[in-house]
Amino acid sequence: MIAIWAGIDAGKTHHHCVAIDESGHRLLSRRVANDEPELLELLADVLALGDEVAWGIDQADGGAALTIALLLNHDQPVHYLSGRTIHRASESYRGEGKTDAKDAAVIADQVRVRRDLHPVRTSDDTITDLKLLTGRRMDLVADRTRTVNRLRAHLTGIFPGLERALDLTNTGPLTLLTGYQTPAALRRLGVKRLVTWLRNRKVLRANQLAETALLAAERQHTSLPGEKLTAELVRTLATEVISLTQQIAELDKAIEARFREHHTFDVVTSMPGLGVILGAEFLAATGGDMAVFGTADRLAGFGGVAPVPRDSGKISGNLRRPRRYNRRLQRVFYISALFSIRYCENSRRFYDRKRAEGKRHIQAVLALARRRVNVLWALLRDGRCYEPTPPPPLVA
Repeated sequence: MIAIWAGIDAGKTHHHCVAIDESGHRLLSRRVANDEPELLELLADVLALGDEVAWGIDQADGGAALTIALLLNHDQPVHYLSGRTIHRASESYRGEGKTDAKDAAVIADQVRVRRDLHPVRTSDDTITDLKLLTGRRMDLVADRTRTVNRLRAHLTGIFPGLERALDLTNTGPLTLLTGYQTPAALRRLGVKRLVTWLRNRKVLRANQLAETALLAAERQHTSLPGEKLTAELVRTLATEVISLTQQIAELDKAIEARFREHHTFDVVTSMPGLGVILGAEFLAATGGDMAVFGTADRLAGFGGVAPVPRDSGKISGNLRRPRRYNRRLQRVFYISALFSIRYCENSRRFYDRKRAEGKRHIQAVLALARRRVNVLWALLRDGRCYEPTPPPPLVA
């Protein structure tokens, strides 16, 4: 049986493929367009070189999505290598130059010699949709954060007292800024008319907000340079933040509706601290198939909550955070652990115990997140929901 290893350096418009034999000799090196007919032709040519082919690729989606789909549809084993892995591996190969052909050859050779690479698998439609929806939500949240920061900076430049007094993440203060942005404008309007204006726009606690705004306006009677143009920018930015918040709310409903269709919904959301959004992000990051990881330890390592040793010489027991892990999954584990401290007595006791042992806050939360990975793993393995008191073991 002739074994072949093929590496693909993926790009947006073109890929480069290199196929090698068991001795590392190049049998094929070709640049192909990211187009189905050319990719199918490449697949046929590589399959003609041997009896069994193992593929490696440096992207798991995006420009490589079509290539991966074609390979999986033809029952070809595909392994993913991250860009960092390829960059570090390239340092051990001859030559300092970097080309697509060299990267593809490195990918092929790494697939040939390594046995610890993650296989690429086809996700079900629900997981794919959750990846798209949660990715879009992260983009919108980041856009909203940047817009709020710009809004704060502009408002501070003309009306610092109001910026300090308002919580610009709430709809009420943002609605106020869509109409009035300067001390003079607020003083001319007065409290009563401002309350009426806010109530007509269905703002909660209009009286309190109006009094806060007028109090800030009475404390500033100086008009600052560029006030007129800056006020217009503040109005525009406030409108953008409101729009982004509405989009995020609509997206949250879509995520929940799609997440509920997955068979692990009840199990994942039963875990304290893992609500609908974090649970959906967990599935999007892991693919929903725990068999890919094999053990809870591997899942914890993939999520960046399992420390790794950094021993050298006489130094032992030196643990550090791993460098290679899924940042998105680590965020899910960490934030859900924070929430569980607030709402789950078991998590709170574990956190307090770690703090009493001398661990800092972040260390204690990461330790809790690591423990929670074991619990979540067991729940998904057994297909049962979380219970504060675990059920007694079955007696044979």
